Parts: sequence; C-alpha cells; structure tokens
Amino acid sequence: MFDQLRWDYLSCYGHPHLHTPNIDRLAARGVRFNRAYIQSPICGSSRMSTYTGRYVHSHGASWNGIPLKVGEMTMGDHLRKAGMGCWLVGKTHMRADAEGMARLGLEPDSLIGARVAECGFDVFERDDGMRPEGPDGFYDPDGAKEYNKYLTEKGYESDNPWHDFANSGLDADGNVLSGWFLKNAHEAANIAEEDSETPYLTGRGIEFMESHEGPWCCHLSFIKPHWPYIVPEPYASMYGPEHVLPVVRSEAERQNAHPVLRAFMETKVGQAFSRQDVREAVIPAYMGLIKQADDQMGRLFDWMEETGRMKDTMIVLTSDHGDFLGDHWMGEKTFFHDASTKVPLIIYDPSPESDATRGSVSDALVESIDLAPTFVEVAGGEVASHILEGHSLLPILHGHKDETPREVVICEYDYSASPIADALNASVRDAVMFMVADTRWKLIHCEGDHRPLLFDLENDPDELHDLGESDTHADVIARMYDHLFAWARRPSQRTTRSEQQLIEMRTKSRGRGVVVGVYDENDAPLELTVKYRGRKARPFADYIGKDKPSRH
Repeated sequence: MFDQLRWDYLSCYGHPHLHTPNIDRLAARGVRFNRAYIQSPICGSSRMSTYTGRYVHSHGASWNGIPLKVGEMTMGDHLRKAGMGCWLVGKTHMRADAEGMARLGLEPDSLIGARVAECGFDVFERDDGMRPEGPDGFYDPDGAKEYNKYLTEKGYESDNPWHDFANSGLDADGNVLSGWFLKNAHEAANIAEEDSETPYLTGRGIEFMESHEGPWCCHLSFIKPHWPYIVPEPYASMYGPEHVLPVVRSEAERQNAHPVLRAFMETKVGQAFSRQDVREAVIPAYMGLIKQADDQMGRLFDWMEETGRMKDTMIVLTSDHGDFLGDHWMGEKTFFHDASTKVPLIIYDPSPESDATRGSVSDALVESIDLAPTFVEVAGGEVASHILEGHSLLPILHGHKDETPREVVICEYDYSASPIADALNASVRDAVMFMVADTRWKLIHCEGDHRPLLFDLENDPDELHDLGESDTHADVIARMYDHLFAWARRPSQRTTRSEQQLIEMRTKSRGRGVVVGVYDENDAPLELTVKYRGRKARPFADYIGKDKPSRH
C-alpha cells in the first residue's frame, strides 16, 4: 500500500510521461482493476476500512486520530483464525483506543493488547513516517522512530533527521530547505537515495520475508508519495514542468461550486494548488517519488523471483487514496472526485487458478473492503459475512465472475474535526458527506440541508459539470438516493451472530419449552409439548395450613 498515490499516475493506468515498468510488470501477470474505490478520502479512516473490511459507518474511526474502537475485528483477527499470521511493516496511521483498553483491563504490552493497539497486526516495524514538529511539540512523538534511529546510526547528525535530511534540501551555505514549503519541492532531498524512506521500507519488507515462515500476510505500507513532496537524486531531476499534465478544472466549476465544495476549494492547500507555479514545483517531485517507488518494486520483485517467493506469494498493490494536485481547484484528498477516491489496484495471484486472467483488466465495481475477505478466502478460512462487508475478489481473479455482487460503491467523509466545519459553521452532526456511485453516475450527499451534487461519469469523466440542480436528472438523483438509503439501512452492527446462526435460531427455541399463541395442546406438535402433557399435581389447598418452611 502506497500513501496518496493517484490511480492515473502509473503508466499501466495511462500516464504518458511517468513510466512504471515494474508495477506494469505486476499488472501483466495479474489483474488490474479500473474501478477500485476507497471508503474514505483521508488516511486513517480509509485504512481502518481496509483493515476491518467494514465501512466507516460501521467501524467508527472516521478521521485521522480517531481510534478504532476495542472490539472491532480486523483482517489480522480473521486471518489468525484461519491459521495465517498478519504482520505490519510500515504505516497504519491509527491510534489505539486507550480508554477502551483500560476499561477492559488490556495492557498495551500484552500480546492481545498490542494487537488491539496496532489494528490487529503483529508489528515487525511500525513507521508512520511523520515527525513534524511545531511550537506545541511533535505531531506524532513516535513518528519515524526506528527510521530516525537508522539515519542517526548512518551518520546523519540531527535531532530529527527525518526532516532535516530525508524531507528537506540544502543550500550552498548549509541551510536546511524544509520540504514543508512547496517552493522547495524542486530541491533534491539531502540524503543518499538508498537511505531515503521508500528504499528503507522496501529493505525492511525483504528482511521480514527472510525471517518469517509462512503462511503470513505482510502489510508493507509505504509512506510516499505522500507529502512532504521532496525526493533525492536522481529522481529530483527526472521530471520538469513539461511533464506536468494539464490541470483538470474550469472557471465555471469554481464560480458555480456547491457551497460545501467551495469551502474545500478555498482552503489554504486548495488556494496553493490553484497556482500553476505550485503545480510545476510539486508535481515533478511527486512523479519522482512514484518513479522511485516503482524502482523499489523492481528491487522487491527481483528478490522474490530469486528466492522463489514469487511462486507462492499473492501480491496486492494499491493506495489509501489519491491526491487532487490542483484538479478541481483543490489540493490534498478530502473530497469525492476520482482523483481522490479511485485508487490503483493490481492483484497478482500465483496460483494456477488465476492463469486465465493474467494481464487482464477488470471493470468491476471494487472497494477496499474487498481485500480482507479475499485474504481470508486465500488463507482457507470461512468469510464471516456478518462482519466483513466486502466481497472476495477470488471469483474474478479465477475467471469465474466478471463483477462483484454490488450495484454501487460508497465513500464517506466526516469533516467535523476539520477547520472546514468552522468555515461552513457546520455542527458536528452535519459535518459529514457521503458518495454513492455506479458505473455511470456519482451522487454526493452533504448533511446540513444542502442539495446533492451529481456527476455523469460517462459523458463527463472529468467531473466538471455538477448536475445536482438539474430538474431533468431528478429521477437519477432519486435512484442514487435509494441506493444510499438501502446501504444506510443494512444491519452492519449485528456482528455477534452469523447468518447461519440466525437462521438456526428461528426454530431452535421451539424445542426448549416456549409455546406462544397455541390455543389447544393438539394445535402444537406432540414432541414439542411432551413436557406439558400427562403431568400430575395436588390442589394447592391441600398445602394450606400444613407445616412448611416460613418465607420470613
């Protein structure tokens, strides 16, 4: 999993300048999915959906820093039940439910406590890759913890080498040019390329595979191409403004923007990426980070070929969300256009059952929550469909089906903890949005008595023309709302009993003496009322006045 990797910034997805031959090689040996959608356009909640196989509405970790509550099962729990380990190498962007753990007496340093605190993973190395520091301290005191130790041991002298070397440039006078400032994106990061974050985590992934017997699932979770947008040489010089694709936006789109969309456009990052000079500084660095990632995939895949791991390891390559990069007058990822919510998804399955689909492209509607049930099925386990809300993709990989059972994909965003909620004067209750999309239409619903947004993905694939106020599309809007309402009514919290158990419970109590609505004993089967027939008792009057134990 890469962080903030746009689906259309790989050559196998059509980018004309950014050639990614190693990822393309994986696609040629597997299935490339054209319609893979995340469940929330922000790191933390998107990842929690991937890890749990459940929608944000179900697991509740709706924004960065909001913990996944104790009790939510993750792919690690499901896979260990099926006899497969589940390990983390890299980023999760989650915080533990410390209050819930304390309430249940779970010690963080116990085996169970550690797994609960780490999204169900056993940890080989956690590296959330973020160690920014402000006047109030560090954003994440444990961010880049092991990576900073590694850099210090390599001789990078700094109290925060993650910032001063891996994510900053250097001028001729030795001044650190921070990667946080977008004007420095064209600078080369002041670090040997092999010591930068993506090669480091690739090496750690290889070390994990060298030291662990299977069966295992390894979540090799990369930090880049997420900001800060800065990359070492030779990648810093590979791309220039001439490789920056034309921006996807229009003046009419901005002038006629829905009030909620307008608030996202008017953020600081939206205003910055609306400038061409910012795009021409940042996007070449973003492309360099992706090119470096592809080269590291080549390193990883070559090692797997040499060691025989390519023959027995399924590889899934994806991202937690995209990046607007100035499209639609926005930066970052927190809205519902395809630049953010659609992600690359490539699955290579070494099993002979997948030979028929190698090199194919699937247009099925796929969600990130589909990965957990896919992995459970690969592990030979039984998919707990009353908990896991996605669908296994093995039928598509094996050529048995062309589609998933779903008619629409769902994405959610809770911005109640964001400054945008203040800008809109939105209550915590109203600062939420939902996206529902099929292969033709995308509807966005914003709470707070706002009208919907609607895009025709067939005739307006760039999503420039909002049809949410169009009377001629009232039927389409109503139909998409029907899909959204049907999704909202699903019994997603009924997780303690399986479907089969519920079916068995329909008749199970009949044999335990509960007889309701039976007027005559002959109206019920004899075997069910046998305990109530042929019984004898003396009249209670026979006991009145007799010696018996006092009740007082």
